[in-house]
Amino acid sequence: MQVGNASYVGPADLPGELPLFPLKGVLLLPRGLLPLIVFEPRYLAMVDAALAGDRLIGIIQPRFDADESIEEGAAPLCDVGTVGRITAIAETGDGRYQVTLTGVCRFRLTGEATSDLPYRVGRIACDFPVDFEPRTGEDDVDRAAFLEVFEAYLEANEMEADWDAVEKASTEALINTLSMMSPYGPAEKQALLEAPDLKTRAETLIAITEITLARAADGAPTTFN
Repeated sequence: MQVGNASYVGPADLPGELPLFPLKGVLLLPRGLLPLIVFEPRYLAMVDAALAGDRLIGIIQPRFDADESIEEGAAPLCDVGTVGRITAIAETGDGRYQVTLTGVCRFRLTGEATSDLPYRVGRIACDFPVDFEPRTGEDDVDRAAFLEVFEAYLEANEMEADWDAVEKASTEALINTLSMMSPYGPAEKQALLEAPDLKTRAETLIAITEITLARAADGAPTTFN
């Protein structure tokens, strides 16, 4: 799998430790693009270190069932995150970075390294080999059913889509992009991340969307917290 100027054939191509960027409600999937504005000093330092090395950063959510009063640097993290490679960066001129990460593969957090760095460093295991094979499992997805629910969601929220672009998109790109862009909460995003295959991710997104539409029909809010 080519990501920027680097190739990743399998888990052995990834390091055993990775700087961690905890972000609540943020989802990055393999081959997906995640734009970020980085401004905190510790994460500016993290980006600088990544640029000086292999350009890899781990995107992971804080545990959504944890006490929110716990300081971010000590908050427990979810078990699964995604390795992202910096594939674009720009300086804003006011001390911030505009960064684009491209998803490489998911990882399992096995622990955290002790260091004097201002950011957290995780020990990881990249035990999701399916992530290295683009478009794996597309034939198992009911694309028509997926698009039907997507269209119903757009209609319910008075939104429009570029259907020409949707039709041209690969099934993997469509499902993963919509999963990343979906307005759902941290628990739902984590469920989408941890789906074992593309078919399960599509079915999970359909189920969450159908629940949202049913809630809307009952007059309840259409997004999760």
